[in-house]
Amino acid sequence: MTRPILETLHHLEGGTFLCDAADKLAEIVKQVDATGKSGKLTLTIDVRKAMSTALALKGKITVKLPPETPVEALMFPTPEGNLLTEDPRQGKLPLAAAPIHAEALPVASTKVA
Repeated sequence: MTRPILETLHHLEGGTFLCDAADKLAEIVKQVDATGKSGKLTLTIDVRKAMSTALALKGKITVKLPPETPVEALMFPTPEGNLLTEDPRQGKLPLAAAPIHAEALPVASTKVA
């Protein structure tokens, strides 16, 4: 019967291969969740003859993260071809700070229970 591959993977990279793969997978999951685009985790095991009776195994983790969505700026064009952060066709509202009246403020209670 063939041994489970996890037993072999536990020995790669001094025992850190699977932990590193789990960390990379978590990184991909977060990025895919944030962007909605796909990512990819590839585990590669290179096997070569080391001596007449032994094989050398080397693990490699390859990660393809989804591209981050760039932050967009919303700007408005002018007839001259300039860009403004405020719509030049929309008028300004005369906004001002509202005055504070003392009778509108809540009064703190000084009663002791």
